[in-house]
Amino acid sequence: MSETFAFSADPFAALRETMVERQIRTFDVSDLAVQERMRTVPREIFVDDAYVSLAYSDARVLTTGTSARELTAPLILARMLKEAHVRETDRALVVGGASGYAAALLAGLVDRVTSLDEDPALSAKAHANFERLGLANAKSVAGPTKQGAPAAAPFDLILVDGVVSGGLETLCGQLAEGGRLVTILGDAPGARTGMATLFTRTDGATSPRPLFSASAAPVAALTPPPAFVF
Repeated sequence: MSETFAFSADPFAALRETMVERQIRTFDVSDLAVQERMRTVPREIFVDDAYVSLAYSDARVLTTGTSARELTAPLILARMLKEAHVRETDRALVVGGASGYAAALLAGLVDRVTSLDEDPALSAKAHANFERLGLANAKSVAGPTKQGAPAAAPFDLILVDGVVSGGLETLCGQLAEGGRLVTILGDAPGARTGMATLFTRTDGATSPRPLFSASAAPVAALTPPPAFVF
């Protein structure tokens, strides 16, 4: 866990504190380390300029690479991290990492974290953000979401940042024994709502545990097309 923040007279510090007190803590996020990361990491640098004023609300905010991408609301992300029981020794992967906010949160909680995104422009944004924040244990890679990051596997923790409706087999296969994968399982292909779910790998098999109802943008690559019906 290595970082150096060089922000003085931070105009967003009060907004982050309000976010933690009014959104994060009231959504059953009792993990003090997660709360502290939410207070510390400057979410405003991960969103497009037009959304900076909304960076610490639960409103829809975007970051743009080759195309625009919606970021998961802070309270949902914080609750997922809390339920994943993050450890300092974890090797973590964020799938659908976009401009790197979720990975930046994890960088202060785990040994190392990889942010994976299919959009090379967003992956480059994440890399620049990690460098700006001095996050030496965070790296960004571009590649197919479904394939995960086999070169860096196995992982103790995988966060799939968004709503999915399938296609998790390869990612679960990249979990270490005892590893956890947390994501939101959608109600239907392309859904924006579903059940945040924690998968744990034991004896080579993964078993799911439902956590809480949640909403976020769908992860396109992990949304199988609807089956043809005669």
